[in-house]
Amino acid sequence: MGTPPTGNSSLCNGTDTNSKIGCEMFRNYLWYNEMRSAVPSSFSSASSYLNAILAPRDSFSFILTEQEYQSRFIDAVFFGYGFATQRVDNNTALQILYVYDGSSAAQQGLRRADKITEIEGVSVAEWLAGLDSGRLTNDDIYGPNQAGVIRNFVWRKPDNTTRRADLQKGSVTTNTVMHRSVAEIAGKNVGYLVFNQFIDLSERELEQAFQFFAAQQIDELVLDLRYNGGGLIRVANQLSSHIAFNRLRDKVFVKYRYNDKNSSRNSTVFFAPGQGQTLLNLPRVFVLTTPGSCSSSELVINAMSPFVEVVQIGQTTCGKPIGQIPTLIDNFRLFAINFQTVNALDFGDYFNGLQPQCPVTPAVVGDWGVSNDPLYATAINYISNGRCASGQGLALEEQTLSSDRQVTEFADARNKPSWRIYNEQ
Repeated sequence: MGTPPTGNSSLCNGTDTNSKIGCEMFRNYLWYNEMRSAVPSSFSSASSYLNAILAPRDSFSFILTEQEYQSRFIDAVFFGYGFATQRVDNNTALQILYVYDGSSAAQQGLRRADKITEIEGVSVAEWLAGLDSGRLTNDDIYGPNQAGVIRNFVWRKPDNTTRRADLQKGSVTTNTVMHRSVAEIAGKNVGYLVFNQFIDLSERELEQAFQFFAAQQIDELVLDLRYNGGGLIRVANQLSSHIAFNRLRDKVFVKYRYNDKNSSRNSTVFFAPGQGQTLLNLPRVFVLTTPGSCSSSELVINAMSPFVEVVQIGQTTCGKPIGQIPTLIDNFRLFAINFQTVNALDFGDYFNGLQPQCPVTPAVVGDWGVSNDPLYATAINYISNGRCASGQGLALEEQTLSSDRQVTEFADARNKPSWRIYNEQ
């Protein structure tokens, strides 16, 4: 156990930003009695001070500038080309994981599973070797974060055809519904929803998606959360309510548990649709997960499990049954762990992640919804045959992810994403 910061009373009398952060942590941090001691004035930045005092077990708390918070999570924009990649083929290619709908990348035809092999006339192998050696930076490869920056990309499609196009950097709206579709499987209408983030924008996008599913009269739902690192808990509640509200009405969604200084804040929240108006009554849901499925993604699984059959397929989730309340301190938003969450059965001890009933290793083999995607194919097999695939023979070689840029979430997500270390540009 760590030593609480020295002079906590003086911290709360201080007017500098770091002292205010220390005071807030000592009052409301879930693990305040495990904080490490550090002198606020010894640190030149708010983030370095925060990292110095965090409990050793904490890999989740973080801090953003107010502008970063507003841009990324309220306005739902970031600056780039609009795609995310992982390294493949022995660091000779960057495979596309997803593309934001309104981005330059999408407009030029870049899609999930495509492999970038060349940027600005230089092979990806050369770029990555320079990056790994420290000779190059992301700005060297992709250009600075300035409007109008153009890079020429060459990529290979899954059918081995090659494309070339100029992509231009700009502000990208981060749509959170990546894909929605309905397929007839074993005489049932099966909806497929790829959901990537729980933010304000998600409320409208989820409503639109479930209107689509309701019109198609779906019998089953495959919910793909493989890259969803979390976000707003109220959106997790909305998503759950969209799926099976008649079965969840008046049931406990989550119980909040704060530190012993704030036990009066402990509370219970019931399932409620929030901004969702289209409410289905499905008896079960198939959820596709990886270690990138974190926080609010796990909360959806844990909250629904006492009342609805949840068939988890894929890999163990990240393990985050805790959350943050964004706190404004000067020009920063502090996202310190404030509470733990438990479900209606008082279960919330999944710091090692939620285990799938059908373990399957993911692989990117085509665009969303292709029949040979290992996770999606296992869900379809289960719907058709009532069980996981024998021996899970669909599991393919796990890809090596790139750690070029950390992607942070907010509200109840983590800052040091060992589970989300792909490169988003």
